[in-house]
Amino acid sequence: MPEPTTVARRARVSAGVPARTGMLTIYGALLRWTMAQTGAVLPLVVVVQALLAAGIIVGFGFLIPGIDTPTAQFLSTGAPTVLVMIIGLVMVPQGVAQARTSGTFTYLRALPVPRPLLLLADLTVWLVVALPGVVVAVVVAQLRYNFSYSFDWPLLVAASALTAVMATAVGYAIAVLLPPLLAQLTTQVLVFFVLLFSPITFPVGQLPAWFQSLHDVLPFRPAGDLLRAGLLSDSYSASWQDLVVLLAWCAIGLVISVRALVRRG
Repeated sequence: MPEPTTVARRARVSAGVPARTGMLTIYGALLRWTMAQTGAVLPLVVVVQALLAAGIIVGFGFLIPGIDTPTAQFLSTGAPTVLVMIIGLVMVPQGVAQARTSGTFTYLRALPVPRPLLLLADLTVWLVVALPGVVVAVVVAQLRYNFSYSFDWPLLVAASALTAVMATAVGYAIAVLLPPLLAQLTTQVLVFFVLLFSPITFPVGQLPAWFQSLHDVLPFRPAGDLLRAGLLSDSYSASWQDLVVLLAWCAIGLVISVRALVRRG
């Protein structure tokens, strides 16, 4: 009589991440991969940020004859916001658009990892790149105009991080929402809008009334005002309305980006 054979059931393997692989391990691997992809460019980006900080603070100062201390303070404390915005709204969309064109973006979305972690890894890298610009701008302004800061450190750190995350998330959303060529064109328009038409390095009162109202719901002036309050706490105060506007734009950018990453196809 033949012996009964036992057929082992095939173990079910989920199509997602292996169960033994922790989220921190996956995040660390994605972070290393992202750093490896942009690692050679990161030092150059930091150098360019430093030059841009000096250019905004020193160069814009030449446009204002006989610049006084309050004006120099307003200009100098707005420069960090401009730097962070350019990183998030210009460099991030251009990088993602290039990744979409080359197929890297599609490859990453095909990996068996939680797709929101792809966004988190990108946010981390660009956050590390963007925040040194705040330090550079503060030092350059101190050397150029020789005025004293009054730091509110908790507000400064929180506003800097929130502004960087918001700008990066919105920039990422632009890159995944628009075709690559249109996304790159949009970033070029944003450069001029941030530098010349946003009340970050000049008072909002210099704009027409309708434009002032528009900037009440755009993230540029609120970000500049929050960072300024963190750098010159004895002269400027933070507003809850500015914080709400920044949080709203940050949420919009994150939702659009995550939806684009988890969408099939």
